[in-house]
Amino acid sequence: MSSSKPLRGVRIVSLALNLPGPAALMRLAQMGARCTKINPPAGDPMQHYTPSGYDMLHQGVKHKTLDLKTAAGQAALHKLLPNTDILLASFRPSALAKLGLSWKTLHKQYPALSLIEVVGAPGPLAEIPGHDLTYQAEVGLVTGMDLPPSLFADMGGALMASEATLKALISLKTTGQGSRHEVALSDAAAWLALPRQLRMTTPEGAVGGAHAGYRMYTCKNGRVAVAALEPHFAARLCEAAGIQLAHPVKDLFKPSTRQAIEAFLAGQTRAQLDKLAAAKDIPLMTLPR
Repeated sequence: MSSSKPLRGVRIVSLALNLPGPAALMRLAQMGARCTKINPPAGDPMQHYTPSGYDMLHQGVKHKTLDLKTAAGQAALHKLLPNTDILLASFRPSALAKLGLSWKTLHKQYPALSLIEVVGAPGPLAEIPGHDLTYQAEVGLVTGMDLPPSLFADMGGALMASEATLKALISLKTTGQGSRHEVALSDAAAWLALPRQLRMTTPEGAVGGAHAGYRMYTCKNGRVAVAALEPHFAARLCEAAGIQLAHPVKDLFKPSTRQAIEAFLAGQTRAQLDKLAAAKDIPLMTLPR
């Protein structure tokens, strides 16, 4: 990230557990915000299943352990809130209300405080249990029986939470009032799935395998991620493969072009292809098998 600190002086308290909240907090701390993480006595679940990851996400973040189910824990939190700009939470709305931290209550007590609520789904659906996997499955990002390679809904939600924080700070500057922003992980998954909904990444889509210059291929000793999508990149790839193109775009969707590129790459080593990519300015990445 940039070395500038645009959020220097901004004070954030986070009650958000698991991945989305901590990932958002990491970005906000990197932007210069002064961040405090409140954990329950049992700790953040992420501390137990990914301790090194938890530590990485919370570099430079101050920690406090409070039992918010007790009067003493709530009193300690409320000592912090008058000097806090943003409260980040990831409870269901009903759980937040039970802790006396609903938006209506908070806004009455602390008019300049903003609340960022990370929830599973928007509005009344926020009470329904779910997780990254279910939100990805809902929008068609889970194929077959394999788990997704990353927690896209959680990480997308973290970006949206940091974006919501910036919105709240801009609003505070212009109105002098805090604001509430709901960040739904299902919305984050839907946003990330938009290219698939537009059929860009389905098998007939240009970046789903139909374009011969944007595919995975095998080579002599590994795999090749080829991303020669633009006509000038595709032309360089085809020239290297000895393929004559009658039309710089339409021909890349022909099975014969894909087969010719496939045969060419299969006869090259990773080292040869790395050298070719550098010499001819072709976007490709070689990988082990």
